[in-house]
Amino acid sequence: MLPSSRHIRIERDGVVLAETDRAKLMYETSLPIRYYLPAEDVRVSLRDSALKTICAYKGQASYKSVEMPDGTVLDDLVWYYPDPLNDAVPVRDLVAFYDEKVDVVVDGSRRGRPHTEWS
Repeated sequence: MLPSSRHIRIERDGVVLAETDRAKLMYETSLPIRYYLPAEDVRVSLRDSALKTICAYKGQASYKSVEMPDGTVLDDLVWYYPDPLNDAVPVRDLVAFYDEKVDVVVDGSRRGRPHTEWS
Protein backbone atom coordinates (compact mmCIF):
# COMPACT_ATOMS: atom_id res chain seq x y z
CA MET A 1 0.00 0.00 0.00
CA LEU A 2 1.43 3.34 -1.04
CA PRO A 3 0.26 6.91 -0.53
CA SER A 4 0.05 8.80 -3.80
CA SER A 5 -0.15 12.42 -4.89
CA ARG A 6 -1.25 11.46 -8.41
CA HIS A 7 -4.49 13.05 -9.55
CA ILE A 8 -7.21 10.38 -9.56
CA ARG A 9 -10.65 10.98 -11.06
CA ILE A 10 -13.39 8.34 -10.99
CA GLU A 11 -16.15 8.68 -13.60
CA ARG A 12 -19.21 6.78 -14.73
CA ASP A 13 -21.04 7.67 -17.96
CA GLY A 14 -19.28 11.05 -18.05
CA VAL A 15 -20.22 11.94 -14.45
CA VAL A 16 -17.36 12.61 -12.03
CA LEU A 17 -17.97 10.43 -8.98
CA ALA A 18 -14.81 11.30 -7.07
CA GLU A 19 -11.60 13.26 -7.51
CA THR A 20 -8.52 13.40 -5.32
CA ASP A 21 -4.79 13.95 -5.01
CA ARG A 22 -4.76 11.95 -1.74
CA ALA A 23 -5.33 8.36 -2.83
CA LYS A 24 -3.66 5.29 -1.38
CA LEU A 25 -2.74 2.61 -3.87
CA MET A 26 -3.20 -1.03 -2.97
CA TYR A 27 -1.41 -3.73 -4.92
CA GLU A 28 -2.83 -7.25 -4.72
CA THR A 29 -1.86 -10.39 -6.59
CA SER A 30 -3.86 -10.91 -9.81
CA LEU A 31 -5.94 -7.73 -9.31
CA PRO A 32 -5.66 -4.24 -10.77
CA ILE A 33 -4.23 -1.47 -8.60
CA ARG A 34 -7.02 -0.33 -6.30
CA TYR A 35 -7.31 3.36 -5.51
CA TYR A 36 -8.58 4.10 -2.00
CA LEU A 37 -9.86 7.67 -1.63
CA PRO A 38 -10.95 9.86 1.27
CA ALA A 39 -14.76 9.77 1.48
CA GLU A 40 -14.87 13.57 1.48
CA ASP A 41 -13.45 13.52 -2.08
CA VAL A 42 -16.51 11.65 -3.38
CA ARG A 43 -18.84 14.02 -5.26
CA VAL A 44 -21.99 11.89 -5.38
CA SER A 45 -24.26 10.61 -2.66
CA LEU A 46 -23.38 7.24 -1.18
CA ARG A 47 -26.04 5.00 0.36
CA ASP A 48 -25.30 2.31 2.92
CA SER A 49 -25.66 -1.24 1.68
CA ALA A 50 -26.31 -4.45 3.59
CA LEU A 51 -23.56 -6.24 1.66
CA LYS A 52 -20.49 -7.34 3.61
CA THR A 53 -17.59 -9.47 2.40
CA ILE A 54 -14.52 -10.91 4.10
CA CYS A 55 -10.91 -10.78 2.96
CA ALA A 56 -8.41 -12.90 4.88
CA TYR A 57 -5.83 -10.10 4.68
CA LYS A 58 -7.91 -6.94 5.01
CA GLY A 59 -10.89 -8.01 7.11
CA GLN A 60 -14.60 -7.31 6.63
CA ALA A 61 -15.55 -4.88 3.87
CA SER A 62 -18.72 -2.82 4.00
CA TYR A 63 -20.34 -1.53 0.82
CA LYS A 64 -22.12 1.56 -0.41
CA SER A 65 -24.28 2.20 -3.44
CA VAL A 66 -23.81 5.32 -5.57
CA GLU A 67 -26.72 7.64 -6.28
CA MET A 68 -26.16 9.30 -9.65
CA PRO A 69 -27.36 12.88 -10.27
CA ASP A 70 -30.24 11.54 -12.41
CA GLY A 71 -31.45 9.40 -9.48
CA THR A 72 -30.10 6.09 -10.81
CA VAL A 73 -28.62 3.94 -8.05
CA LEU A 74 -25.55 1.80 -8.76
CA ASP A 75 -25.65 -0.93 -6.16
CA ASP A 76 -22.56 -1.90 -4.17
CA LEU A 77 -20.14 0.06 -6.37
CA VAL A 78 -17.99 1.22 -3.44
CA TRP A 79 -16.40 -0.64 -0.54
CA TYR A 80 -14.43 0.33 2.54
CA TYR A 81 -12.93 -1.23 5.66
CA PRO A 82 -14.25 0.34 8.88
CA ASP A 83 -12.25 -2.03 11.08
CA PRO A 84 -9.44 -3.49 8.94
CA LEU A 85 -6.91 -6.13 9.86
CA ASN A 86 -3.28 -5.10 10.34
CA ASP A 87 -2.20 -5.08 6.70
CA ALA A 88 -5.08 -2.80 5.71
CA VAL A 89 -5.05 -0.29 8.57
CA PRO A 90 -3.78 2.48 6.21
CA VAL A 91 -7.05 2.30 4.22
CA ARG A 92 -9.39 2.43 7.22
CA ASP A 93 -12.57 4.26 6.14
CA LEU A 94 -11.16 5.15 2.71
CA VAL A 95 -13.42 4.17 -0.19
CA ALA A 96 -12.60 2.19 -3.31
CA PHE A 97 -14.66 1.92 -6.49
CA TYR A 98 -14.82 -1.18 -8.67
CA ASP A 99 -12.45 -0.22 -11.51
CA GLU A 100 -14.29 -2.83 -13.57
CA LYS A 101 -17.46 -0.69 -13.47
CA VAL A 102 -16.14 2.89 -13.58
CA ASP A 103 -13.61 4.89 -15.57
CA VAL A 104 -10.40 5.71 -13.71
CA VAL A 105 -8.40 8.69 -14.92
CA VAL A 106 -4.86 8.95 -13.53
CA ASP A 107 -3.03 12.25 -14.13
CA GLY A 108 -5.30 12.92 -17.10
CA SER A 109 -4.90 9.47 -18.72
CA ARG A 110 -7.93 7.22 -18.82
CA ARG A 111 -7.16 3.62 -17.86
CA GLY A 112 -8.95 0.74 -19.50
CA ARG A 113 -11.43 -1.17 -17.39
CA PRO A 114 -9.81 -4.38 -16.13
CA HIS A 115 -11.43 -7.77 -16.62
CA THR A 116 -11.78 -9.65 -13.34
CA GLU A 117 -14.41 -11.79 -11.66
CA TRP A 118 -16.27 -8.53 -10.82
CA SER A 119 -16.47 -7.31 -14.45
